Amino acid sequence: MKKLIGILILMSLLSMKDSTDKAEALRVSFLGPEGTYTEEAARFWFGSNEELIPKSTVMEAISDVQTGEADFAVIPQENTLGGAVVDYVDALIAAEDTFVVGEVVLPISQTLMGVPGTELSEIGTVCSHPQGITQSAEWRRKNLPDAETKEMGSTAAAASYVAELKDKTVAAIAAPGAAELYGLEILAENVQITDTNKTRFYVLSDAPKEEDGLSRAVFIADCEGSGIDELIVAMKESGLETVFVHDRPERSILGRYHFVIEVKDEAGISDDQIDRICSMEGVRFAGCFEATEKSVKETPSEPAPAETDAGPEMETEGSALEGKK
Repeated sequence: MKKLIGILILMSLLSMKDSTDKAEALRVSFLGPEGTYTEEAARFWFGSNEELIPKSTVMEAISDVQTGEADFAVIPQENTLGGAVVDYVDALIAAEDTFVVGEVVLPISQTLMGVPGTELSEIGTVCSHPQGITQSAEWRRKNLPDAETKEMGSTAAAASYVAELKDKTVAAIAAPGAAELYGLEILAENVQITDTNKTRFYVLSDAPKEEDGLSRAVFIADCEGSGIDELIVAMKESGLETVFVHDRPERSILGRYHFVIEVKDEAGISDDQIDRICSMEGVRFAGCFEATEKSVKETPSEPAPAETDAGPEMETEGSALEGKK
């Protein structure tokens, strides 16, 4: 009888632990559906223990953070071949109460896939996200010169569409994992222009990450085109090195722009540096963070190596930002 009671108590404790674990799981919105590169970036950063929520658009993913439906959002920003993803840069600019708390650089292996048994000669239409279409342009010119293209909301949406259509004349360009997920056959691998193809993803939160020694920061500026010179000089004089600058039209005055500027200081960005830059007219602070890059050999579910307890370069299971729980 005592043994039975002991077993029941143990089962109860395990049940309570499972419930607690589930309650503490971080909610992470990302550009869906399942099988996108953004999901891969999210799993790489957070590990496999969090709740990933696919969204139809980047704006929906960001909105979830702003309304409290999600703790974090993961969004694409820039690609080696396609450059800045302008719609997503615009979404970041518009998200005034959202901050960058992490960055993932992901190698991109664009893969042509179709209904099992499809031959290249049968393909008349290739579906993908605009970035996938851009990145595969040279390969398609050589191997599918007569095929038309069809833009989709994401690479995974393209794979899902082809799987549902079951038409051998229509193929998708997507992440390799999407083929298995949607029951498609890989017809050609690495159809992008170069093997050095990478995409930068931002991890967003509703509050800035408060930690000393973070080496990256993002600022968003609203100024005349000529004003960017003064801003870049001030950043350099503050000891900040420019990583990139994206410009987008302000949309009300010709010659006025929004600028997204990522900077770094390997010694750690200080409050004084942030305050100096934010004292300039039209500039707002959009977050401090660390950046990490996924190697080609790592699987989507493997987290990144860790240099600090709360930093993004983590090789252990779990979230790189578990301090937010």
